Amino acid sequence: MALSRVLSAALAGVEAHTIVLECDLARQGMPSFTMVGLAEGAVRESKERVFAALKNRGFKLPPSRITVNLAPADVRKEGSGYDLPLALALLSAAEILPASTLTGYFLAGELSLTGELKPVSGILPLAIRARQEGARGLLLPAENAQEASVVKGLDVFAISSLDEAVRFLAGEQTLAPVAFDDSVLAPPVEAFPLDFAEVKGQEHAKRAIEIAAAGGHNLLFMGPPGSGKTMLAKRIPTVLPPLTFDEALEVTRVYSVAGELARGGRLITTRPFRSPHHTISDAGLIGGGGVPRPGEVSLAHRGVLFLDELPEFKKSVLEVLRQPIEDGRVTIARAAVSLTYPAGFMLVAAMNPCPCGYHGDERHPCTCTGAKVRAYRSRLSGPLLDRIDLQVEVPAVPYKDLKADSGRVDSATMRHRVLAARAVQATRFAGTRILTNSQLSGKALGTFCPIGEEGHRFLEMANSRLGLSARAHTRILRLGRTIADLDGSSDIRVEHLAEAINYRNLDRGAGGS
Repeated sequence: MALSRVLSAALAGVEAHTIVLECDLARQGMPSFTMVGLAEGAVRESKERVFAALKNRGFKLPPSRITVNLAPADVRKEGSGYDLPLALALLSAAEILPASTLTGYFLAGELSLTGELKPVSGILPLAIRARQEGARGLLLPAENAQEASVVKGLDVFAISSLDEAVRFLAGEQTLAPVAFDDSVLAPPVEAFPLDFAEVKGQEHAKRAIEIAAAGGHNLLFMGPPGSGKTMLAKRIPTVLPPLTFDEALEVTRVYSVAGELARGGRLITTRPFRSPHHTISDAGLIGGGGVPRPGEVSLAHRGVLFLDELPEFKKSVLEVLRQPIEDGRVTIARAAVSLTYPAGFMLVAAMNPCPCGYHGDERHPCTCTGAKVRAYRSRLSGPLLDRIDLQVEVPAVPYKDLKADSGRVDSATMRHRVLAARAVQATRFAGTRILTNSQLSGKALGTFCPIGEEGHRFLEMANSRLGLSARAHTRILRLGRTIADLDGSSDIRVEHLAEAINYRNLDRGAGGS
């Protein structure tokens, strides 16, 4: 009998930490099985699955006292991915499989009672960790292999059963590393089923969307029912730039940890569009659970988080959005663990102007009292509104626009302008951590958004008349920078600032902080 060691990994947010699974088989004493090392739930249950799989695949372990240690012992281990490492460690400790054959390999996979391998979540972070550790290779269930093959410089082997893993490690069967399918990186060519050409009228709202997409700004639509707020929001992904490879890795890693990758686990190459219902809980939006899982704000990372009927969300839910919007990440603290997930999303929200929806609409009388309208809008705090860069009124579409068949801007045209503005920003921010104008703050804001004396006088006058907060002032400078980029101007002119102020409707005079 011998001591065996097998490598795997434990998830902590979107990162993975190396885990060494040690197994000792001793002939002294009564046969027993002990697992130590802060194993939780499915890990503790792995004993039953593993012993059944070994028996049903024809492997026979001698009666012995078995001790399994998952090191380091102060890191929580969760999930069913330790089944395959445990099974192979047992076979190695029983000298059925030479210990040297396991050296340098990282392993993960759930075993069925028949010994077949089932996919597990969180494989992409595990593969990244294996590459960082200089692993000899990574053995995974076949359905996880394509996901892990995204990581360059790591041999990934697709395994379908326990005995196939044993034959491969023993040199009795040859497997070729899974090759990454480069075709998935090509941006989809007009693959979106929606197009802004289908939206009649609302040119002001389309302009706001173009600005938001060009600078990565947050956006709020306010208008009566049927004015096209949701229709506009659903088409925003059609004008956003395609994901870069690094961004695609970030997004795929979040979905891998959340267990939301499609079957086959391919790289996500389109920007996420998440639209949770207004009944969602704090934990559903931000993330949570005993061991926190990613919420909607993280699943929308590098994409769009669309909140329809914004005032209908619980106030506590809306207020927890403030920190992720500002920082681009969310930290979830529990008694046992504190995890940080990325949350660099573009917030798009929609709301009616009042409970009945027709306040200010010339064609439909509003049935709400002034107090009801104020109470409805007060559900959105000043600090939250300050964090939404563009606040756009979307009126009902006149009939002359509904019957028009020409003159509508399509998504391809808008996307072309957005990409040109993003290219300007990429050149401007080269060598910094800033990706878009929406991330400008502090010293960078003064460096990249100079406005001159005329611009300062204009903003001073606007601030005194409209009661804008300091944060709103920052948003206006960022918007002015993006509008200037779309205009092909290196300078932020007064007309750019004026248009930016025109998109700060709801918080005028609020003075939120």
